[in-house]
Amino acid sequence: MSFQGEQYPGVQSPTAESDGFRLNHTMLRVKDPERALAFYTRVFGMRVLCRLDFEEMQFSLYFLARPEAGESVPEATGERTVWTFGQRGVLELTHNWGTEEQADFAYHDGNAEPQGFGHICFSVPDLEAAEAWFDANDVEFVKRSDQGKMKNVVFVKDRDGYWIEVVQAERLAALGD
Repeated sequence: MSFQGEQYPGVQSPTAESDGFRLNHTMLRVKDPERALAFYTRVFGMRVLCRLDFEEMQFSLYFLARPEAGESVPEATGERTVWTFGQRGVLELTHNWGTEEQADFAYHDGNAEPQGFGHICFSVPDLEAAEAWFDANDVEFVKRSDQGKMKNVVFVKDRDGYWIEVVQAERLAALGD
């Protein structure tokens, strides 16, 4: 029998109407797209899949992901946009035009009071190598892997202050026992 998901109060069986649904992307608002794009492309190796501008509403959307080696990404803009919205694990960075020019402007990171949104998470092949890479790129740490009660979990901040959890999957097996 295939895995049907862990069961808790409130969990209901999926219906046929939700067949084919998948989580596509998470959106973060960014003050300065140049700084945000430099961070996610340099530090986390993501690629911009497509940019959509909404001139009337004065905002732009940047969709980033880390396609697998050998994965074929369409070159034609329309085809690539459709392909992007069919993927998993996409990060949408939303830039409201003009925020980059406001010195005191900042978005709520969700971790300050009142708490709300928490973080996004990246899985890496080698946690120590990732920590060294973050140090080499002046990434701000919230928590290193040897700190706090949760060992083997790193938290860093992006350029807008959003928290990013970083894990090495093999190190988390004991959490499920």
